[in-house]
Amino acid sequence: MPDTDSSYPVVDLFAGPGGLGEGFASLDDEGGRARFESAVSIEEEDYSCQTLRLRHFLRTFPHGEFPEEYYKYLKSEISRDELFRKYPRNFACANSSALRISLSPENHQFVRKIIDNRLNARAKWVLVGGPPCQAYSIAGRSRMMRDPEFQKDIRHHLYKEYLQIIIDHAPPVFVMENVKGLLSSKVDGKSVIDRIINDLERPREALGRKADGLAYKLHSLCEIVPACRNADPRQFVVRAEDFGVPQSRHRIFILGVREGIDTVPKRLVPHPKLPTLQQTIGCLPRIRSGLSRGADSLAAWRQAIEALEPESIRTELDGNLFAGVVVEKISEILQGESQELRTHSSRYPSPPPSGYEALDFIHDPSLSVLTGHEARGHMASDLRRYAYASSFAAVTGGSPKLADFPDSLMPEHRNIDLARRGKMFTDRFRVQLPDQAATTVTSHISKDGHYYIHYDPVQCRSLTVREAARVQTFPDNYKFEGPRTAQYHQIGNAVPPFLARQIADIVADVLDRSDEVS
Repeated sequence: MPDTDSSYPVVDLFAGPGGLGEGFASLDDEGGRARFESAVSIEEEDYSCQTLRLRHFLRTFPHGEFPEEYYKYLKSEISRDELFRKYPRNFACANSSALRISLSPENHQFVRKIIDNRLNARAKWVLVGGPPCQAYSIAGRSRMMRDPEFQKDIRHHLYKEYLQIIIDHAPPVFVMENVKGLLSSKVDGKSVIDRIINDLERPREALGRKADGLAYKLHSLCEIVPACRNADPRQFVVRAEDFGVPQSRHRIFILGVREGIDTVPKRLVPHPKLPTLQQTIGCLPRIRSGLSRGADSLAAWRQAIEALEPESIRTELDGNLFAGVVVEKISEILQGESQELRTHSSRYPSPPPSGYEALDFIHDPSLSVLTGHEARGHMASDLRRYAYASSFAAVTGGSPKLADFPDSLMPEHRNIDLARRGKMFTDRFRVQLPDQAATTVTSHISKDGHYYIHYDPVQCRSLTVREAARVQTFPDNYKFEGPRTAQYHQIGNAVPPFLARQIADIVADVLDRSDEVS
């Protein structure tokens, strides 16, 4: 079991599959001891909670050491239930710390008792997490503004559940995360982020309670600016790619330190080198996509792509400088390299390139099997678009816009003409470029792979669960429970654990230097 005498408890709300918690749990000291322990993680969604519970189970073993049976589970040699039955005390511990609960006014007292019991009167601890992102995201708002119930959407106000727990337990430090879309989000014509900042500074007053002195100074993790009221919300934006995460992911992180604790937090230190997407996922086995309609086989897959008719495309692209080279690249897909490709692989590859902390963080030398590396199926028409798009990117170095597609490959979407003229989303088919960081992995990856096309034309597919997990810096030994769609959703909504570990180091330093905490 973890050494609770030398580690700080973490209470993780809206925990998802545990990205923030994983980062905190992975931080150790010079002696290899964990700096944090997972006291309690609360998540409402079933599959995410199953993922959390499995990870909490693993954290009950000595820091950094997983039982042999876990690797057997990853190889499907034993079931998850058999794994848990082998270690009943460890499972009981995980069952009491990874909880499926809906945070709501009806559950306030229940949750309060749980957190009190798990903290066991320990003064130094940290509260982390953030409310669900959907209602705050720019894309989400654009879809929902026509809904008359939008302004009443409970997801606008779930951060108040976070506030309630701050009021109940007065953590010395908290970390709140959410989407960058908060910067432009408004409810009833008022800025959401300004309201949240004011509320976090004076949580009791925010919920209409009498002030009792509980207040927080809010700090940026990136900018050296003094904590002050009416802070500029933009200072709380963290660009994950600046800190070694192979993904262009911009999120809001607010670090709150309780007033009376006169400790100024450190800042995140930018990484001098960033691994590219190819360095991050390029060593994984090459696989092909499947066919989502009709019987799938390598022959059927090749036949679907052969319908591209390269010469017709050359004619349609007449006048474009890249036309001939793109056609040649498409032809390569149907040549020898694709002859033996399968739709999945469990072969665990050699380590990614050394010299990148994030890639070292991902790799597990004890693993002998790769999980989650199975391509999803695509319609034949989308296969042809993927083949064209990835070939275009390989030749031009950029992902094609809809205006770059030949007419024969244009999707039958409404408003497609507006999109081609740049008046709507023009990158409905986005290739992830090999020599750059990936674009933001979001929960939309669970719906289709159009924004996450693999850069290798021969594979002609979207990113797998494991590839998306690597982009998010989840360790290769991290098992996501549930069907593939649920796994994608969990990954897209998570905080990159490698970034979370760097934030954990800042929090640990604050707690280490705060002797006056009580």
